[in-house]
Amino acid sequence: MLMTKSLPFLANHGVNPLTNKQIITESKEKRINSLILTCGHYDASGDFAYKVGLPGKSGVGGEIVAVVPKKMAICDYSPKLNLQGNSLVGTIALELFTTKTGLSIF
Repeated sequence: MLMTKSLPFLANHGVNPLTNKQIITESKEKRINSLILTCGHYDASGDFAYKVGLPGKSGVGGEIVAVVPKKMAICDYSPKLNLQGNSLVGTIALELFTTKTGLSIF
């Protein structure tokens, strides 16, 4: 719940869409999104970027939060992890989401 309430500003020019309050600058938003794209899934970050095409951060509990820049933040949860320690089904679900919607950044 905390992730879904606290991260939409990463998809909204650094502005919290619920309060319209500037949380961070657009420059910092861009920097954070680039970091989670390249580092957010440990050793599998490149694979996640290729398959899903969104900046995303995984947690060892099976959660993933991904950012569709200028549109939304999206979260999923499935506790079974792959060999790299990321949600197995969560990654597949996000790959299917970007394939079906065309919302990949690539």
